[in-house]
Amino acid sequence: MEKFNRLTGVAAPLAVVNVDTDMIIPKDYLKTIKRTGLGKGLFAEARYLDDGSENPDFVLNKPAYRNAQILVAGDNFGCGSSREHAPWALLDFGIRCVISTSFADIFYNNCFKNGILPIVVTQDELDKLMDDARRGANATVSVDLEAQEIRGPDGGVVRFDIDPFRKHCLLNGLDDIALTLEKADAISTYETRAAENRAWL
Repeated sequence: MEKFNRLTGVAAPLAVVNVDTDMIIPKDYLKTIKRTGLGKGLFAEARYLDDGSENPDFVLNKPAYRNAQILVAGDNFGCGSSREHAPWALLDFGIRCVISTSFADIFYNNCFKNGILPIVVTQDELDKLMDDARRGANATVSVDLEAQEIRGPDGGVVRFDIDPFRKHCLLNGLDDIALTLEKADAISTYETRAAENRAWL
């Protein structure tokens, strides 16, 4: 998993509440268990018209936001089914951070396991960040995980809380497998001892 320390980039405004995982990645894209290639399906029903062409009105299709790495979204982001393809699609598109007033629990947990930083802010803070994001490519936002700060283009600072363990994992790029491998010596010692004590197995 890629480490997350500081991220400075364009923030795309998605002022929609209750964005569910089916909107993030429609069911048609769930036939794969690969984490790559899903970016093309991100928000597919909103990004594309019936003929397959891009919807020019959708935020991520606008020139200023095509390379957005931060998403500023409405309340209750990631609700609905528990599909892990949702954070996979965001990450494959290039989104490393989502900012909202609240997240569905399973989606929130899946973000951390895939190297995405979900940040919870107050409604007033979200309104300010949404306003910053609406300025387009000329207004970049910086997210500093170590300092737990979001800096807007005008120098305004929003501080955010995060669980210390999750922060540690993101800063060091540790997913569940990497966390297990940190205990590789202890696991090997246990397996050796177990084999000696239960040779009949």
